[in-house]
Amino acid sequence: MMIANLFRRAARVCPLNRSLLVLAGSVFLAVAPPVLAESDSAFSLNGFGTFGLARTTTDNVEFVRDISQPRGVGKDWSALIDSVLGVQGAWHISPQFEAVVQATSRYRYDKTFTPDISWGFIKYNPTPNLSLRAGRLGTEFFMMADSRWVGYSFLTVRPPGDYFWYLPFYSIHGADAAINLSLEEGVLRAKAFYGHSNGKIPLADEQWDIAGSPMLGGYLEYQRGPWQVRASYANIEFKNDLPIAPVLKKAVGVTLSAQDAAFLATHDTRTHYYSLGVVYDRGPWQAQVMLNHIEQGSQALESSDGGYALVGYRVGEVTPYLGYSWVLSRSRGNAPSAIAAYVMQDSHADQQTTFAGLRWDFVRNVAVTAQWDGIRGEASSLFPYRQDNRARWDGRMDVFSLTVDFVF
Repeated sequence: MMIANLFRRAARVCPLNRSLLVLAGSVFLAVAPPVLAESDSAFSLNGFGTFGLARTTTDNVEFVRDISQPRGVGKDWSALIDSVLGVQGAWHISPQFEAVVQATSRYRYDKTFTPDISWGFIKYNPTPNLSLRAGRLGTEFFMMADSRWVGYSFLTVRPPGDYFWYLPFYSIHGADAAINLSLEEGVLRAKAFYGHSNGKIPLADEQWDIAGSPMLGGYLEYQRGPWQVRASYANIEFKNDLPIAPVLKKAVGVTLSAQDAAFLATHDTRTHYYSLGVVYDRGPWQAQVMLNHIEQGSQALESSDGGYALVGYRVGEVTPYLGYSWVLSRSRGNAPSAIAAYVMQDSHADQQTTFAGLRWDFVRNVAVTAQWDGIRGEASSLFPYRQDNRARWDGRMDVFSLTVDFVF
């Protein structure tokens, strides 16, 4: 009854998400026991969820989890950005074939929690060390990117934003291939994927439609003992322009000129993502170091470098942790007009974040995490925040978060 009570209390705090919270608590209590009892069946059902509360120390911008979210949180506590419920079913057709479907409900680009099929694929293992998948797949642009919404799998409340903000992509329609090879005393893994995006990215009250945009990439990973190292590369070629003209018209009553529209075009431009990640996990110690470089093909978006370092030490059921992240984008400085410069400023980021927290695994498969983020940046650092008040924003805020994560 402990979990049920937590969800009921949370619903009273945030009526906006009451239906999501009641659903999450009901699914956890009703589904978990039979699922565990039928674990040897050809069918399996698993799930995950998070109820998260967050607030900041300013209303001059709204803090978001990443740029897939159209609104964020301010000074008032809200369950908007971190709450999620996911259910995954798998059918083990044969030793070589498996079908997997995953559905999630989270805050989306259209300001709803409408459930979405995030995964839906067929997996074929022709040999023990070769895996082939086709269908709707999770994206793996960066290390750990495909599990960003499984809060229980992360030590922190949410994946560090300075590193992951630039990834609004959660699935592709396509295929991938992965191979594992024994090397020395470790395992070498290589993976390649290709597909098309099916998503949308919010821009004010509009959406940037990136459906049909081709994505491709891959990674090379080596795991030995407690160490895991991965180098990856991916890119996407956008098929549509940003909806800048209607946004400007509504926001400031300005008409976008043909010259500025051509300068800020994103259609048929390609963005490249490079990353390197190192993870250490042995005994009570956990440590992660991640670096990325993002090269934007459009003048409307600034290229950037980012990264984070994180260390945690577990004592019994409690794991305190400390981390530091940063992001810096490069201004192109060649806008043809003040309007174009105004648009380009939206993608500028220059900030550092110190974060610290405590995770408590108080019962099996359930964890409570509390975290503080101290964001210190330049006043010109607007990305990826929503509802920015450029005249008053000074680039500094603190974020306080509390989450209950579970898996079943």
